[in-house]
Amino acid sequence: MSSTPSNNDDDTPKDPLSEMLERLMGGNMQGMNPQEIAKAAGLPNDPQAMAMMMQQVQAMFSAQSEGPVNWTMARDQARRAAATGGDPSVGSKDQREVDEVLRLAEMWLDPVTDFPSTALLGKAWSRAEWVEATMETWKRLTEPVATSIALALSNAITEQMPEEMKTMMGGAASMLQNMGGAMFGMQLGQAVGALSRDVVSSTDIGIPLAENSMALLPANVAAFGQGLDISEYDVRLFLAVREAAHVRLFTQVPWLTGHLLGAIESYARGIHIDMSKIEEVARDIDPSNPESLQSALSEGVFMPERTPSQDAALDRLETTLALVEGWVDELTAAATANLDSSVALREVVRRRRATGGPAENAFASLVGLELRPRRLRDAATLWDQLRQERGIDGRDAIWQHPDLLPTPEDLDDPAGFSKRRQLAESADADVDAALEKLLAGGFESPADEDPATTDETDSEEGDGGPTNKDDDPR
Repeated sequence: MSSTPSNNDDDTPKDPLSEMLERLMGGNMQGMNPQEIAKAAGLPNDPQAMAMMMQQVQAMFSAQSEGPVNWTMARDQARRAAATGGDPSVGSKDQREVDEVLRLAEMWLDPVTDFPSTALLGKAWSRAEWVEATMETWKRLTEPVATSIALALSNAITEQMPEEMKTMMGGAASMLQNMGGAMFGMQLGQAVGALSRDVVSSTDIGIPLAENSMALLPANVAAFGQGLDISEYDVRLFLAVREAAHVRLFTQVPWLTGHLLGAIESYARGIHIDMSKIEEVARDIDPSNPESLQSALSEGVFMPERTPSQDAALDRLETTLALVEGWVDELTAAATANLDSSVALREVVRRRRATGGPAENAFASLVGLELRPRRLRDAATLWDQLRQERGIDGRDAIWQHPDLLPTPEDLDDPAGFSKRRQLAESADADVDAALEKLLAGGFESPADEDPATTDETDSEEGDGGPTNKDDDPR
């Protein structure tokens, strides 16, 4: 009598499905035929395809739960994606060259901004190091929408599972719930890993992903310069000036990071999930093909409608992103004015930031949010106008408080910004003066009025006739 995959012979290897089911059922597989279960669930008969699929599923089941989204799996997947096509390690030569070029960039920025240098050590990162340095920020930015999608996926998977499978799984419901979080964690990691192959610095997408860090990715900087007919050193120096300008702004304007990240979080919390789309995604997933989920999610699962609070958060985010990138763009142009390739590199960067690459587009589809400064050119024009009118220190003083930031109206009409601001400041000054006078006792109260005036008023009222029925002579 031949052995079956589900027997108790320790010398007989079990097929992947049998092994997984036995773990889920606590070893109690009596009366269960894995092949019949697979058939009922619509699983493939091909042993090789089955093995590949089970490898994916077992990874999801065995992943340690850390809430609705498996962030450990996201990090691991991001590192694997970052290594796709190779991830050259950063040697001492790279580290020295990056530190030197960032120090030079800081010196070039000193004459064109009122903000002092950060004195941070320039770092050279591999793609994997970028993933590690930025993952906590990605988690913060994507957690609201990631949690929503993970829960929606797990519910859709459970609902679409054949009744035979539901009965068999029994007490394994918590493991099924983990699947949604693991699946989305894998896709988020894939998106972050893909971004790691595109970004050239720690602030390349316009937000501070790694606090108190000033870094370049040498491999990506070299790839950025390919085909530009510009020396590698000029490319590295120009991108270093941009990185140093970003970091200087975020370091010297303490409220800015929270302002940006807060707007992103406010927008993400209001995102609505299209449940019909999630059900389609869950139905079309092929566990033996990890790209199937990525392809399905990349088509978007978000409802197009936005709430008023989301609209406000998005307007605030888009305007602030444009102002940050416009300020950096303007400063970089001024700092690199003597660099022959500066004009060409500025235009390349502008177009790149406005359109985004494939990895950035995939990330936007996955989390429902684009991080592009659509009005970069308008913002750069505004900052240049302010420099001409107010000087460098007056321009940079605009960053003192979020209430001072230019508005979308100011981006529409940069030349009229100062006049509008003067009118607003004049109105504020009148209110402040009135309040100060009130607090100092400068306004007369009724008790302080002239007694003679009061007597005359009372007399006039008395001549007008009785005011109380008790005084009526009748």
